[in-house]
Amino acid sequence: MILTIDVGNTRIKGAVFENDTFVEQFQFEPKALQNGIESILNKYLSASDLVVASVGNFDKNDFLSFSNRISIHFVSHHDPFPFLNAYATPNTLGIDRMVLASGATIRYPNQNRLVIDAGTCVTYDFISQDDVYLGGAISPGLRLRYQSLNRFTSALPLLESECPDYFIGNSTANSIHSGVVNGLAHEIDGFIEEYRMRYPNFIIILTGGDAEFLAKRLKNTIFANSNFLLESLNQTFQYKMKND
Repeated sequence: MILTIDVGNTRIKGAVFENDTFVEQFQFEPKALQNGIESILNKYLSASDLVVASVGNFDKNDFLSFSNRISIHFVSHHDPFPFLNAYATPNTLGIDRMVLASGATIRYPNQNRLVIDAGTCVTYDFISQDDVYLGGAISPGLRLRYQSLNRFTSALPLLESECPDYFIGNSTANSIHSGVVNGLAHEIDGFIEEYRMRYPNFIIILTGGDAEFLAKRLKNTIFANSNFLLESLNQTFQYKMKND
């Protein structure tokens, strides 16, 4: 069994896999990291490998303290990946984006792929049908947009994400919801159309914590999978084991 963990900017998510079969998902706060791993290892005694990808701050020793029970693997830029990285600054490319690109390359061969990860930030990552990672874009996610309107103005309230009923907001709250949610949906649709016009044989994968919330607001046909990063971590690790 393989345990995959994604250390994000705001929370830690993970999953247990038996080969390519998804067994269980979990998440916890950063302060509960060691207790969370302890609980999972006690439940899955046959787990052999723990694979970690991180964009957040964490202490490797929090994981290495379990090295007597399970093999620990930290995904890094030095690992083998199934694509050619054509990013102009490859060492600055986030590990999470590399893992998503890896999963898209493995799962959807011989296609142009756009992976959209809607979390704290919204990242766009494009991998061509000949397996070249070209880059993408980064913009604020839903929560950051709501927080920015509240933090950098004197009167606008901080709201929770909510789908607007109509694009014309008839109150301050509804105007904020329309601007944030519809604005991000239009952004995503706009990016998709730009890529679609230039690249045929095209597939779109939408993932991240806000994937399901946003999917119903988009005009384009997409594959929405909020667990795609965790699944891609498992596939990336298996690719590494075969190609190291």
